[in-house]
Amino acid sequence: MELSAAQCRGARAMLGISQTELAEAASVSRQTIVDFERGARTPYTNNLAALRKALEAAGVEFIPQNGGGPGVRLKEETSR
Repeated sequence: MELSAAQCRGARAMLGISQTELAEAASVSRQTIVDFERGARTPYTNNLAALRKALEAAGVEFIPQNGGGPGVRLKEETSR
């Protein structure tokens, strides 16, 4: 499943992280995220994968299309 701009914005909002923080975590430029989230361009496949991986590592999971469209949610914390 490909990461959408809306999912990226939503995931950042849920996690409370800035574009700069995500850029650092994913090793991509902040401008890549800015352009992606405003719909100006789609990042290269490897950059999209890095963004997704960084967001998932920070605590979200991406939901595939299931009738209501793709989405994002916080991962459930497992009790230890």
